[in-house]
Amino acid sequence: MEPPAGQTFVLLTRPGCGLCEEMERAYTALSRRVALPPLVVQDVDADPVTARRYGLQIPVLLIDGIAACKVEFDAAEVLRLIRPRI
Repeated sequence: MEPPAGQTFVLLTRPGCGLCEEMERAYTALSRRVALPPLVVQDVDADPVTARRYGLQIPVLLIDGIAACKVEFDAAEVLRLIRPRI
């Protein structure tokens, strides 16, 4: 099964964040069962707007800019947001 075409998965993190590492591991585990695109890991503090919006809620998994998971990984929500293939 191919990953969803054109979707972007971004994990907003902060260095030394244990919850961020947990979410990345959970994403990796899910990607072994379901085809997901590579995860782009981004420091939440690299952009002031992103830091203001999500800085206190990290980790945050964005799928095409939509916050799919905040603080805890939600596999069901990730699967729901994957675009159906046509």
